[in-house]
Amino acid sequence: MEEGFGFHPLCSFLDHGHQGTGEPLATLLRAGNAGSNTAADHIAVTKQALEQLPTHRVGHRPGRRVMIRTDGAGATHAFLDYLAAQRVSYSIGFALPTNTADLLELIPSEVWAPAYNADGEVRDGAWVAELTDLMNLGSWPDGMRVIARKERPHPGAQLRITDVDGLRVTAFVTNTTRGQLADLELRHRRRARCEDRIRNTKDTGLRALPLHDFAQNQVWCATIALAGDIVAWMQMLGLHHTEARRWEPKRLRMRRFTVPATLTTSARTIRLRVADKAPWAHLVEAAVSRLRQLAQQPRINSAAPG
Repeated sequence: MEEGFGFHPLCSFLDHGHQGTGEPLATLLRAGNAGSNTAADHIAVTKQALEQLPTHRVGHRPGRRVMIRTDGAGATHAFLDYLAAQRVSYSIGFALPTNTADLLELIPSEVWAPAYNADGEVRDGAWVAELTDLMNLGSWPDGMRVIARKERPHPGAQLRITDVDGLRVTAFVTNTTRGQLADLELRHRRRARCEDRIRNTKDTGLRALPLHDFAQNQVWCATIALAGDIVAWMQMLGLHHTEARRWEPKRLRMRRFTVPATLTTSARTIRLRVADKAPWAHLVEAAVSRLRQLAQQPRINSAAPG
């Protein structure tokens, strides 16, 4: 946190793809001295997130259709054991051992496959390969694979101790058995969309926790999560066909939430009247029209007849 009283929240989000944002599933407020890789906290927030999914059933494991992605802070034995026990798919950042240079020398140059960029096209100067059989993974969950990526660093980037021969080397672990390595690595890197969600959450109020009491700030976090839910579903349902589908909170506040409008009542009907000449008023009208269409569609009752 940049401001506040020393609290350290841990958040999880549902990823709806590159078309737009995803809503927060769970926010776990922790003490300021909480570790970034505390497995118990990762397990707690994952449990809370899984309970928010529409497919959740008490006493049933989520299964491989659910994908859990974290950065390297989630690469702990306890957290990965929990994910394996839940039988979910996972893609977790992984810290390479100190002998990484020796391991990379064992991989023939022809084994390294070209990596992809964000658009799914081959990226020049980046390659991926699997290190699973070169490492001792006996204490890790069965079926865990280690996939490494090496690439030329950006101009001016500082090399790290784990980098080899001037190339930036990173890795992640996954239990996915199908798919090309480049596709799996691209899927993992798309976890970076979570950074966009965190930035949006900070812009909504999580940047500074204003209260001194821990319980009061828990309510504050829940309020921010509710606001994030409303904004995300507003964009997905009402603005999915417009440019505002991917707008972040700052732009939404300046262009959409400030459009002048009034509520009127006529013939026992409440109507929203938008200032037609206001900039971006067409987005409000389009969203309201879309939501009305959805409200008129018949609902599907998923309950069993009784």
